[in-house]
Amino acid sequence: MTISQGLAAALRAPRGLVVAVSGGVDSLCLTAAAARVRDGDLRMVHASSAAVPAEATGRVRRMAADLGLPLDVVDAREFADERYRANPVDRCYYCKTNLYRTLVAANPGHVVASGTNLDDLGDYRPGLRAAGEHGVIHPFADARMTKDDVRRLADGLGLPQIAALPASPCLASRIQTGLRVEPGELRMIDTVETRLREVLGPVTLRCRRQPHGIAIEIDGTRLAALSDPDRQDIARLARIALDEHGYTGLAIRLAPYRQGSAFIHA
Repeated sequence: MTISQGLAAALRAPRGLVVAVSGGVDSLCLTAAAARVRDGDLRMVHASSAAVPAEATGRVRRMAADLGLPLDVVDAREFADERYRANPVDRCYYCKTNLYRTLVAANPGHVVASGTNLDDLGDYRPGLRAAGEHGVIHPFADARMTKDDVRRLADGLGLPQIAALPASPCLASRIQTGLRVEPGELRMIDTVETRLREVLGPVTLRCRRQPHGIAIEIDGTRLAALSDPDRQDIARLARIALDEHGYTGLAIRLAPYRQGSAFIHA
């Protein structure tokens, strides 16, 4: 798949463009596409916080170096916002409000772009309201591109490893609605998922924080194929990671992956 005329036009339209790069397939692919079609004045910005997996930050830094693009790593200060840390159903609104306010203030005269695609518009995404309030554009959505289209484009741009990345929203999405978002718990979640992926590979995987413990959610087909010793090893590795972060009393259970299972909307 090549860059469509609609996507190219959306990426060329702003005089100055700042891509908000999370480290996932959408924003990385958008950055690569923008680098292909724009003549200049293109920047990458990445928000680094406890809610962002270290692996994602590493991918952003590597792409900036590979493309020779300027990269700003910023602190959006969402953890200074009690509304975000209380983890209400619209937590993402407060997160994105802090992020986009920071990016717009730091980049006068530039338009901020996100990797939102057409599929995202059908979900409950309060962060899109924050984007609208700060003039953020969504070139993939404007070009009517779905998540599958984005993956095909990444392949077409010579980025097969990016195209194959499993979906991985911010770590705060692992914490059940209503439980506070604490940096220490996010670091624990990142450690658990990193250790398990070292064993299981790039499988769909989530470490969900629940009121009385954690649920290790694994792609249902993969989970069903695991033997009892394999399941015991997974629980053991998770326990080691929990102990390292001081969460010795949390119960651990394995469950099939369900998208958005930590989100409870009254």
